[in-house]
Amino acid sequence: MRIHKRKTLLRAVVLSLLTLQTAWAAEAPSSVNLDLNKTVRMALENNSDVKISQTELDAAKAEVDQAKGARWGTIDFAHTTGRRMQYRSLGGKSYRSPQSTNSSINAVSIQVPIYTGGQLEGQIERAERNLDYYEYGMRSSYQTTRYNAAKGYYDVLHCINTVNLDKETVDRLAEHLKNTQAQFDVGVSAKVDVLRSQVELVDAQQSLTQAQNDYDVAVASLNNIIGLQTGTYLALSQGLEYRPNDYTLENCLTYAMMNRPEIHQAKASVEMAKASQKIANGATLPSVYFNADNEWGDDHFPGKNKYDWSVGATLNFNIWDYGVNAAKIREAKANVLKAEESYRQITDQVNLAVRTSYLSMREAEKRIKTTEVAVEQAEEDYRIAQLRYQAGVGTNTDVLDASVALTTAKNNYIQALYDYNTSWALLEQSMGVPTDMEE
Repeated sequence: MRIHKRKTLLRAVVLSLLTLQTAWAAEAPSSVNLDLNKTVRMALENNSDVKISQTELDAAKAEVDQAKGARWGTIDFAHTTGRRMQYRSLGGKSYRSPQSTNSSINAVSIQVPIYTGGQLEGQIERAERNLDYYEYGMRSSYQTTRYNAAKGYYDVLHCINTVNLDKETVDRLAEHLKNTQAQFDVGVSAKVDVLRSQVELVDAQQSLTQAQNDYDVAVASLNNIIGLQTGTYLALSQGLEYRPNDYTLENCLTYAMMNRPEIHQAKASVEMAKASQKIANGATLPSVYFNADNEWGDDHFPGKNKYDWSVGATLNFNIWDYGVNAAKIREAKANVLKAEESYRQITDQVNLAVRTSYLSMREAEKRIKTTEVAVEQAEEDYRIAQLRYQAGVGTNTDVLDASVALTTAKNNYIQALYDYNTSWALLEQSMGVPTDMEE
């Protein structure tokens, strides 16, 4: 009995381990190879903001169909089926005899607008401008998503370069600590040199730990943008690089004023506000509708007796509403002024965004060129400081200072490349450069 229980327990343990192993394998992070173009394409296909913009655009198209369909009026059909109980007197006596009959009534009514004071036209115009708004909103969503994907890609590259640089610093300081310890062992250097080298190495190791964590966060963020599980490992095939461009500020500003989706959205908002004003003004005018009705019924469906039809026109005219529509007109006028002011505001914001990103890109471009020289000088300075220390004519402080300067120079170079590429991506988003999905 005990042996049977042990076997049962052993099978349960093995089964649990196999289950855990299977679950771990299912949850193990996969690997995806990415370049910048593939990253952007995946983001455009999978990002939730793009999908939400698409649903908003579909809803706007439906609103246009509703507004245009209202021009043709409505045809309504109603059918009522029932059984009616009636009472009749018998022989003049006081009591009544119940009698039941079937009832089937059908009615068709037609109403077609003839003149609405411009209200129907205003509703159609407002719906069409609303469609324009969301079409440009779709473009804006594409372009913003492309920028977020590109920036996320550059963030990961920046973190990779920072991790590699910090590893290089740790290795360099670890090697220097060995040399310092060896010189202390033979009595050439002081204990303080060993302690100072140890402290610098620990600081570099802490920086490496932080850089590795920043890398993990950047990868998770990029996975979220392109629609992958946050734990997916990404193998990036491109590095941070300098690619010159011949953009000029004036050309960028001109292009942005013509192509930035948010500017066109602001224009559409102005036209929508004007259409709403047209609708409000139309409510003060009479409206005329054509009407036609036909009703028939019998004891059984569909019925053929009791024909009742009418054809005519209906005139509606608001004589007095205690100033309600007048207030709506004032509101519509205020909304037009608000939309026009918003258009000017957005235009200024786009102008500033283009100018800022362009200047940042050019500033980073200058830093790339200067930091390249600084890296070469810092490498030579560290080499000389190390040789002088080994020869006994230099100090440990000289070596450590040269190491810090070398790390700083390389970090500045990496930062300049990152700033240049991200500023370029932001500039194209600020200009409204279309994505492949729009072309």
